[in-house]
Amino acid sequence: MDCAAVLRKSRSSIVDESYAVVEGSHTQHYETAGEVITRERLEGLFDLVVTAIGNRDLSGVSTYAETVATERFGQGFDIGEVQAAFNALEASMWRRIVASAAPDELAEATGLLSTVLGFGKDVLARTYVSLASQRHVRSLNLSAMFAGTQARPAVE
Repeated sequence: MDCAAVLRKSRSSIVDESYAVVEGSHTQHYETAGEVITRERLEGLFDLVVTAIGNRDLSGVSTYAETVATERFGQGFDIGEVQAAFNALEASMWRRIVASAAPDELAEATGLLSTVLGFGKDVLARTYVSLASQRHVRSLNLSAMFAGTQARPAVE
């Protein structure tokens, strides 16, 4: 099975489904960006994933994920917003692969897709954490939780 060809053939419907999921999640930054920009971003990610699957080369995915993480972090996106876009695209692509693959081809096809998107999400998350650790981010500052040496008295 040519996984990349199957996905390419369903590009429009995959992007449509993915956009519907992202739009339905009502994330602030994607709503502000609007439909045209959000679709362009999903299309760009789709094309990158399909190319990586076809070429068996993750280097473009790494560069893309680092760039997106840096840009979106700088724009104030929560990592969950960006991961939601990756996840929406992944779910739609999975459905196409599962519907198209013969049982004996399913493991390889889903393995390719999972490898590419999993790698991209990993690079994205590591880049976000790296950027957040360079800046004071309240949600990551747990020092107050561990201040002091005495345990609190038990509440009865």
